[in-house]
Amino acid sequence: MNYQQTIDYLFAQLPMYSRIGAAAYKEDLHNSIALCNALDNPQTKFKSVHIAGTNGKGSTSHMMAAMLQQAGYKTGLYTSPHLKDFRERIKINGEMIEEDFVVDFVARTRQISQQIEPSFFELTMAMAFDYFAQQKVDIAIIETGLGGRLDSTNIITPILSIITNIGYDHMNILGDTLEKIGAEKAGIIKPNIPVVIGEWIPETKAIFDNKAAQCNAPIYFAQDKYNVGDITVTAQTLQCTVTDITNDVKENFTLDLNGIYQSKNLCTVLCAEGILTTLGFTIADAAEKYALANTKLITGLHGRWDVIGQNPMLVLDVAHNQDGIKQVLEQIKWIGKNDTSVKRTIHFIMGMVKDKEVSKVLSLLPSNARYYFTNAHIPRALPAAELQAKASTAGLTGNCFDDVNDAIHSAKNAAGKDDVIIVCGSVFLVGEVK
Repeated sequence: MNYQQTIDYLFAQLPMYSRIGAAAYKEDLHNSIALCNALDNPQTKFKSVHIAGTNGKGSTSHMMAAMLQQAGYKTGLYTSPHLKDFRERIKINGEMIEEDFVVDFVARTRQISQQIEPSFFELTMAMAFDYFAQQKVDIAIIETGLGGRLDSTNIITPILSIITNIGYDHMNILGDTLEKIGAEKAGIIKPNIPVVIGEWIPETKAIFDNKAAQCNAPIYFAQDKYNVGDITVTAQTLQCTVTDITNDVKENFTLDLNGIYQSKNLCTVLCAEGILTTLGFTIADAAEKYALANTKLITGLHGRWDVIGQNPMLVLDVAHNQDGIKQVLEQIKWIGKNDTSVKRTIHFIMGMVKDKEVSKVLSLLPSNARYYFTNAHIPRALPAAELQAKASTAGLTGNCFDDVNDAIHSAKNAAGKDDVIIVCGSVFLVGEVK
């Protein structure tokens, strides 16, 4: 098979969570273990940082990778899902995995794949580990796919674990309470391996503390170590001051990931950076500052309050659950702070998937915005007409569009130059924007 045939095979033949949902989720690590055993356990041949969390784990992973790369380390990065190109999931120093390696790997693992029938995620995870091992990376940042305890990536023994936060998402699999979800995420905490918790809430702090104590794992809470202030947001950057509470030292930062919520991820990254330095990694201040100011450039990350047009402002954001949408609404408030004299309308281009808490997300949205309902072209997508009907019960009205790009065209025609158009609700919807 050539590369395109190989990709078609992966998408068509292997159960893929992003397309079909929970039916693709495997509730054990047997396939992951079997695949890696067949590959001589590549995950044991490089150092890694393991990152879980409801929101922010993708941004945190990319900031960590950018910083380590800029510090001179050959850095692997495994994330999911991808927006445009399958190879976005597996990168070394910002460069996507080689097409030839993808073709060769699928051919090499064809026999065992036929025997154990792995999911799409299980096979691509093993591909990433094999690639990182063969390319002899100094360290790899590994983002969980879903949850933690039973996530396919949880066969690694990292040098550091990170849990960004806990919120309501994937409740049909991880549990219907914050405590249950937190317990699943806490499953990445390993014996004697330090763990950073980005944000804790009363429902989860004891869970993390207890799990860390059981594992004799040093635990660090980033929100208790740092305060963020003096935040300034532009269309392309976020500037802020971070105070290390323990020694009252202040530092100024500029991020090219300009969502307000990135200030929380920044604290998580700084806490993790401090631990890595105690483990022998050297990250100069200049490397740290440059990497955080150029994460998108270095790693190719997109879709996090991604401003891709002006007059009107056009924003792509992969927010798809309650906490993510709350963050988008908070960002909108900050736009208003810059010029209170301007009257602007917010245009939401929304598309979601069937297994999210759709009604709860819609209940958060303002009734005075304009709405354009659409859907990604995957089986798991909620049809635009169904989303429109659900929105109507929440007092939100708008037209339906079969393609997100048609919705964007309509919104641009309707919007004034000071208005804001936001595409959100699904990673897969953002991925279809041309």
